[in-house]
Amino acid sequence: MKYLDEYRDRRAAERYAKLLQALTKGSWTVMEVCGGQTHSIVRFGIDQLIPKTLSLVHGPGCPVCVTPLELIDRAIAVSRRPEVVFCSFGDMLRVPGSQGSLLAARAQGADIRVVYSPLDAVALAQSLPGRQVVFFAVGFETTSPMTAMAAKQAKTLGLANFSLLVAHVLVPPAMEAILSSPANRVQGFLAAGHVCTVAGFADYAPLAAKYKVPIVVTGFEPLDIFQGLAMLVRQLERGTCEVQNQYSRSARAAGNQAAIALVREVFEPCLRQWRGIGPIPQSGLRFRPAYASLDAEKRFQVEAVVAAEPKECLAGEVLQGLRKPHQCPAFGTLCTPDNPLGAPMVSSEGACAAYHKYHR
Repeated sequence: MKYLDEYRDRRAAERYAKLLQALTKGSWTVMEVCGGQTHSIVRFGIDQLIPKTLSLVHGPGCPVCVTPLELIDRAIAVSRRPEVVFCSFGDMLRVPGSQGSLLAARAQGADIRVVYSPLDAVALAQSLPGRQVVFFAVGFETTSPMTAMAAKQAKTLGLANFSLLVAHVLVPPAMEAILSSPANRVQGFLAAGHVCTVAGFADYAPLAAKYKVPIVVTGFEPLDIFQGLAMLVRQLERGTCEVQNQYSRSARAAGNQAAIALVREVFEPCLRQWRGIGPIPQSGLRFRPAYASLDAEKRFQVEAVVAAEPKECLAGEVLQGLRKPHQCPAFGTLCTPDNPLGAPMVSSEGACAAYHKYHR
């Protein structure tokens, strides 16, 4: 970002903090959906500068955190096969499954490699025709176009030794799951700006209308978040329920149409299990029949692998905004970055990791 300092200007932040103090008359609970926003809020102390009656809770906007335990176990099972070269983004390696992590599997001899793009895994499959190359596809709408491009390229090249373990999830169904819960206390959302840059935010208007909550598409720097909060509080105080776009320098209502079309060609929505939350209808992506041959779950027959969450881990309540990380009894004791019980403590976007790192 060219003008980063301007979005971290202390004097401007202080002015926004005073503005929020003036705007906030009632008591409001707001959820920031994205883990990147959570880290900015905690790192820069934004939650310490806003009115006490404006409570920020942290949502399920960390794709690593919500990847279900059983998918981690399936990934480990696939990676241990002698013919497999297993490729993943680096932040997935330390996420605990029920029987360890991918990092532990690599220490035990599994050929697990960190890549920076699924296209790197496609190139690896081309260079290793005698091995089965598997890419662990994790992420929200932001990374699914890259996965779709890799699948399309592999199909075009006729790569019989390439497949994908798909764990992509979608944001709007997760927001609806939170809003429809009897335990919900969220009254407004800061939506993830990068997700909306790719997928747009037209799907948020029905949510805002149905559940009578304002939604503001927001960026990730301190002034982005302050401005997004000010827009949200104005709506809450007026009693309006609209979708607004603070992140106008990047996000548009229609999103990136080329990326959306590519994802729709390769994937279709499906029910997906979310770690700590449970199944959410139409919240995941799976291959369409034309690309089903690239499905690593079917190729390596690991669909039956299931696992249960550790009872000590309250990540699901954190991801739903029902608890703050430090309100979990295991936080900082049984669960630390070196010995995590749940993904939010180890992911670079996890709320528990943010609280632990910045001593909140």
